[in-house]
Amino acid sequence: MIKSVLPLSSIIALRFLGLFLVLPVLSAYALNLKGATNEVVGIVVGGYALTQMLFQVPFGVMSDKLGRKGTIITGLLLFAIGSYFCAISNDIYMLMFGRFLQGAGAIGAVITAMISDVVKEEQRPKAMALMGGSIAISFAVSMLAGPTISAYAGGVSTLFYITMLLALSSIIIVIKAVPEAPKITHTYNKKANLNEILANKNLLKMNVTNFLQKGLMTFAFMLIPIILIHHFDWTMKELWKVYLPAMVLGVLSMGPAAVMAEKKGKFKEILMIGIAFFAVSYLIIGTTSSSLVFVIGVMIFFAGFNMHEPIMQSLASKFAKVHQRGLMLGIFNACGYLGTFFGGLIGGIFYEDVSLSTLVIIIAVICVIWIILIATMPNPAKRKTTYLSLDEFKRDNAHKLHDVAHIDEWYINESENIIVVKYDSNTIDEQGVKNLLK
Repeated sequence: MIKSVLPLSSIIALRFLGLFLVLPVLSAYALNLKGATNEVVGIVVGGYALTQMLFQVPFGVMSDKLGRKGTIITGLLLFAIGSYFCAISNDIYMLMFGRFLQGAGAIGAVITAMISDVVKEEQRPKAMALMGGSIAISFAVSMLAGPTISAYAGGVSTLFYITMLLALSSIIIVIKAVPEAPKITHTYNKKANLNEILANKNLLKMNVTNFLQKGLMTFAFMLIPIILIHHFDWTMKELWKVYLPAMVLGVLSMGPAAVMAEKKGKFKEILMIGIAFFAVSYLIIGTTSSSLVFVIGVMIFFAGFNMHEPIMQSLASKFAKVHQRGLMLGIFNACGYLGTFFGGLIGGIFYEDVSLSTLVIIIAVICVIWIILIATMPNPAKRKTTYLSLDEFKRDNAHKLHDVAHIDEWYINESENIIVVKYDSNTIDEQGVKNLLK
C-alpha cells in the first residue's frame, strides 16, 4: 500500500505546499501592488480556488478517458506556468491571472480517485489518512517557511519560483514512481448518477463541511497578516512568531485526531471538536486587543484545521460507492475550492465595511449551526471486503449480488482478475458471500 500511495501523496503534498507557502503573506504583499484594493486582493487570495472548482469535473472526465497519469501531468504543467506568471507579476492583475492559471490544474480529485483505484478497500482509510496527513503537514510547514523565506530570501516572488519548481519536480515523480491504475468494472456496470450523489444527505453534509472549512481557512489567512501588520505594528519578518507555534500545535493535534477517527470510528466527534475550535478562535481573533491573545487564537484555529484535514477525504469517500467515488470526490473538492474562493472574496469585501467583531460573531453562529448539522450525521459503519479470484468464481454469477441487502457493493478488478465484494459482516460472512456466487 505504501509503495502505491506514497508517490501520489508526495505529489499532492508538494502541490499543496506550493499553494500554502504564499498564503501566510499573500494578502499583505498583494495590497502593495499597483491597482490593489481590498476586494481585488480578496479575489487574488482565493482566486486559484475558483478555477480549481470549475476544472475539477472536466479533469475527472479527462482522467477517465485519457488516463490518470497524463491528466495529472497536464494539471501540474498548468500549475507551474501559473506560478511563473505570479513570480514575475508587477501589478495586481497579472498576479490574479497567475493565480487563476495555478488553479486551472485541478488534479486533486484525480489523485484521490487514483488512490482509490490502486489501494484495496480495507487499506483505503489508511491511504486517505496518509494523503490528508501529508496535506496537513504541508500546511503546517508552509506557515513557518512562507513568512521566513519571503522575509529573508527575496520576497514573495521567490515563493512562487519555489512553487513552480515543486510542480516540475512532481511531474518527475509521476513519470518515475506512480503506478498505472488498474482497469475496473464497477458495481452493476453502472455509471455514477449525479442526482443520486446530490440526494445523499451524508455526502451533502460533507460538501458543506469542506466548503466552510476551506472558507474559514482562507478568511483567516486574509485577516492574520493584515491585522498583525496594520493593527499590532508587526513586520513581515515577525510573522513566524504566530505561525511557528500554530504549526507545532497543528502537527500535535493531527495524530490523536486521526487515531480517534480511523481506529475508534469517532469521525463526526472529531469534526465537531474542530468546528468548536474554529468558533472559539475567531471570537478571540476578532475581539482581542492583545497580540499574545491573538496568537493564541490563531493557534486554536490551526489546531482545529489540522484535526480535520487528515480525515476529510477518507470520511467523504466512505459515504459513496466505488462507481460514484470519482464524481463524488470531484464535487467534494469543488465545494472546498468554492469555499476557498468565497473566504478570500468575503474577507476582501467585508473587512473594512463591517466591523471585525460583528464578522466573528456571525462566524461563531454559523459554527454552532454547523456543529448541529454534523451531529445529525452518523459515523460510517465498518464494513469487510473479500477478494475472490475469477478463476474460481465465474463473473456471470456476479448478478446474484444484485440488490442483496447486506452486500454494499461489488466490482471487478480486471487487471488482477478478481471480484471485490464489500459486505456487512454483522449479517453475512465471507463464506456466505462465496455461496451467493456459486
